[in-house]
Amino acid sequence: MTDRLKGKVALVTGGTNGIGEATVRGFVAQGAKVVFTGNNEAAAEKISSETGAVFVKHSVQDGDGWKEVMKAIEDNFGRLDIAFANAGIHSGDSDIETVSLEAWKNIVDVNLTGSMLTCQNAISLMKKNPEGPGGSIIINSSINGILALAGDVTYSTTKGALRLLAKSVAVHCAKAKLNIRCNTIHPGVVETPLIKGAIEGAPDPKAARAMLENVSPMGRLGQSEEIVSLVVYLGSDESRFVTGAEMVIDGGSTAGLPGV
Repeated sequence: MTDRLKGKVALVTGGTNGIGEATVRGFVAQGAKVVFTGNNEAAAEKISSETGAVFVKHSVQDGDGWKEVMKAIEDNFGRLDIAFANAGIHSGDSDIETVSLEAWKNIVDVNLTGSMLTCQNAISLMKKNPEGPGGSIIINSSINGILALAGDVTYSTTKGALRLLAKSVAVHCAKAKLNIRCNTIHPGVVETPLIKGAIEGAPDPKAARAMLENVSPMGRLGQSEEIVSLVVYLGSDESRFVTGAEMVIDGGSTAGLPGV
């Protein structure tokens, strides 16, 4: 099915690689006009030239910088229908005994504050849509927002917090009669360039791939296109009664007790 997002305008944060890039391409393929953000200008130039999507260099935790992002959306398209809060990091994370305060603050700034600012700014534009308020916000959490990683205390904490951020946003918008929905997605291990690089850089790439594949009872990694299909559904009118939900897409990773 094509043109599921025809006539809609979408924002994708962290859109220059991985799931973000795949979503930019997927949104465009489904008929949406797209503005995307990030910091990798070389990657952004290639994506823009191949899709027609508009790039704004921006870090999601930069509150003042959101003015430029919003201006680009308004100036180019005059509306906003979908916001995918995708930007996130885990670099420098560790366990609770060894994580540095600097790493903690940096990850919280990007993953949690950045997503909050995405929601806040998206709502401000969605309220001004020509035919009245409306839109869909999708926040990219993780299965680590459901099951924690001992060695990534900050990442796990922020991804878990995104679940309640989305629910609070969803209930607020519903009670305010804004017709703006908000949901989280919870991907399992997905074969992004980052994961591929980690596998290839491991001492035993074959063992590393097998370990990651075995996280899922299905015995394989997820594909970016599979995640995009879920994001497209949540951005489309097909999901107009879905809000405050946690959409798990992990090949069964969180459905049962591992090893049992």
